[in-house]
Amino acid sequence: MAKINCIGILTSGGDAPGMNAAIRAVTRTAIYNGLSVKGIYRGYKGLVTGEIKEFKSQNVSNIIQQGGTILKTARCKEFTTPEGRKIAYDNMKAEGIDALVVIGGDGSLTGARIFAEEYDVPCIGLPGTIDNDLYGTDTTIGYDTALNTILDAVDKIRDTATSHERLFFVEVMGRDAGFLALNGAIASGAEAAIIPEFSTDVDQLEDFIKNGFRKSKNSSIVLVAESELTGGAMHYAERVKKEYPEYDVRVTILGHLQRGGSPSAHDRILASRLGAAAIDAIMEGQRNVMIGVHHDEIVYVPFSKAIKNDKPIKKELVNVLRALSI
Repeated sequence: MAKINCIGILTSGGDAPGMNAAIRAVTRTAIYNGLSVKGIYRGYKGLVTGEIKEFKSQNVSNIIQQGGTILKTARCKEFTTPEGRKIAYDNMKAEGIDALVVIGGDGSLTGARIFAEEYDVPCIGLPGTIDNDLYGTDTTIGYDTALNTILDAVDKIRDTATSHERLFFVEVMGRDAGFLALNGAIASGAEAAIIPEFSTDVDQLEDFIKNGFRKSKNSSIVLVAESELTGGAMHYAERVKKEYPEYDVRVTILGHLQRGGSPSAHDRILASRLGAAAIDAIMEGQRNVMIGVHHDEIVYVPFSKAIKNDKPIKKELVNVLRALSI
């Protein structure tokens, strides 16, 4: 295997709090180990357009507390084509980059896997997504911060829901995964969570109403994952208006509020550990793996597993929510 002297780093897909902490950790661990680092701006688009800059230790000073990503992120249609990836590879070689660290979610790691297979480039992925939906890691960068943002919002909504004796549907992110909705519901004391994992098994609204909704409460909050499978919060609000007109219903869609903000201590530590481990993995000769954390230990998860396998929701958590919402 060719000696690696220079690492390229990019962030791709939806931004997540803690990405900057990961950029900082990758950069400084690489420099500590005698490697040079180049920051690639706007994800794979920057690889195609050649928007690449050398990073020194001072380039990542004072960013650990910032949300978003200093490297920016963008969609790149060109990179989905063989021609676009060839341009990206040529740019990478011209810059002297020997290996890539890609911080992002499912789509970002899929891009890295294809690129690595086509051009035999060592690629290491870091799980940066608020959805927490990557298989092989207990938690992803940004998830804890997003969960706390949801918690803060629902606490405030609870005040008005109680004052007006209303049923609130609060829509949270999680297109294919219900981790934010389910754990957000448990943490905020919500009465139910409607998540994509169970959308085909039961009518989740009917189940919620049947299980004693408002037996002992004047107001209720239901968290809904913004999935096509669930239909989102508006879908359920319309159903309640038609099927249960006696209830006063309101909808709040949290949207991109969940992506922003200063990362929590948990996300800063997680991102720092994963970023440092990415450089360790490269120096060990690892390639085409995502760095994860399982039972508080660093693990290497092959891209094929991290991308293809669905991360399961614990049924036990659904039972906890049901028991505590009476």
